[in-house]
Amino acid sequence: MDIKRAKEEIKDSIEAYLLKDAYGEYEIPVMRQRPIFLLGAPGIGKTQIMKQVARECGIGLVAYTITHHTRQSAIGLPLISKNEYGGKAYSVTEYTMSEIIASVYKKIEETGLSEGILFIDEINCVSETLAPAMLQFLQYKTFGNHEVPKGWVIVAAGNPPEYNKSVREFDVVTMDRVKKIEVEADFSVWKEYAYHQGIHPAVISYLTNRQNYFYKMEHTVDGSFFATPRGWEDLSRLIQVYEKLGKKVDRDVVGSYIQFPEIAKDFANYLELYYRYEADYQVEQVMEGRALLAIDDKEQQYDLANKIFDEKLSVISLLLARVTEVFRKVFGQEAYVSMLFEKLKQYKDVLGQKKEAVEAFREILEETCEEQKEKERAKLLTKTEKIVYRKGIEKLELYLKVLEEEQISDGEDAFEKIRGLFAEERGAYEKLEESAGQKLEYAFDFMEIAFGASQEMTIFITELNMNAYSVKFLQEYQCDRYYQYNKQLVFDETDRNIRNRIERVEMPL
Repeated sequence: MDIKRAKEEIKDSIEAYLLKDAYGEYEIPVMRQRPIFLLGAPGIGKTQIMKQVARECGIGLVAYTITHHTRQSAIGLPLISKNEYGGKAYSVTEYTMSEIIASVYKKIEETGLSEGILFIDEINCVSETLAPAMLQFLQYKTFGNHEVPKGWVIVAAGNPPEYNKSVREFDVVTMDRVKKIEVEADFSVWKEYAYHQGIHPAVISYLTNRQNYFYKMEHTVDGSFFATPRGWEDLSRLIQVYEKLGKKVDRDVVGSYIQFPEIAKDFANYLELYYRYEADYQVEQVMEGRALLAIDDKEQQYDLANKIFDEKLSVISLLLARVTEVFRKVFGQEAYVSMLFEKLKQYKDVLGQKKEAVEAFREILEETCEEQKEKERAKLLTKTEKIVYRKGIEKLELYLKVLEEEQISDGEDAFEKIRGLFAEERGAYEKLEESAGQKLEYAFDFMEIAFGASQEMTIFITELNMNAYSVKFLQEYQCDRYYQYNKQLVFDETDRNIRNRIERVEMPL
């Protein structure tokens, strides 16, 4: 299955494992909670989805790459204890607590989360001395003498033998005690993730037209050559930072992330062209309503329409990147304004309890700060959520300062003052939303001038439909041209599916 489906299955399993009955006992007994075993090629995002699942389920996460551990650090150090059996004293070998088990207890203490995921990566690549301990761990949920705490679900990950020479096959007894999930690289699924994570548009457009380079691995006499989703994502982040620094990403830089010379060279060349297209088509001016192409300039229109597909796809990608950027800002601002609105409602409720106005607001601010700290410690916040909290707390501190400086003690007066200040934030959000809608309209202007109702417009609409930020924005914003072209796209797909079914029926036996 693809990584998205695997994530859903893991999340469903964890929710099932952690469901309790009326007496507080787990519906599925701990011994029947099979460890989840993810089997998939390196770099496809197994570790990343575990972070997402833990955050979405509101539980802790302890992650270890087991190949970095010795037998001693994994199961603990031996020690001799004295025990009495049948009236006789014996020396017995026991073990100190495993570093891994100790980390789980430490996480519980730090975060206050009694339930979580213990994620062990590369579990089938351990050394010969550690292999028996891993089998015991999967079968009995123990390291040495110490059990994994109740409420902590075991998820292990490994690579298929064709990707790693050190892989050890698990026996039938072990495999019969785990829930095996095989994961495959799927570009269409990763592309949704890429839009949501803000992957550089050059990477997205390049891989859209060269999907066979999304995940590629070869083993030759000269060594191993590979390009992985992890490599593309890390390269994307570097490109974005280099752009801010005014530095150039050349073939050598690309090759340090995409360790497949042919692909690295090809992408480096593409990236140069991508930057050139950005300048040639004056994308920034286009998004401000100053399109390069005049509506009545048929010669220029024809010239663009007849460019190579890579060039047209790059231009579309540049437009999508600009509208996605502003959609992402709208999403973040909406979350920020919603947070302030909830605090305003909370403030009104507290004032209803006849508390002094300034003190009541200070109480809300302190609670919000503590809430943020707790979620930060538990690593339950996304990057966007962290920003929302920081901006929100800064604004609440400003509101408190206003109440203190103006010495507003009356509850109604204080609430009206805060509500007036909040209205400014609401107004700023509405202006940003309006600006985003206008940029989308400008993008459609350019697409219609350049391509009309063509294959390129279909690509533009399809990409909008794959992008979580644009989908969310278009649920609120009325864009007639989007609905017009999207309706045609749906009709064409339906017609194509019907024709395919007819052709299958009419095929001779």
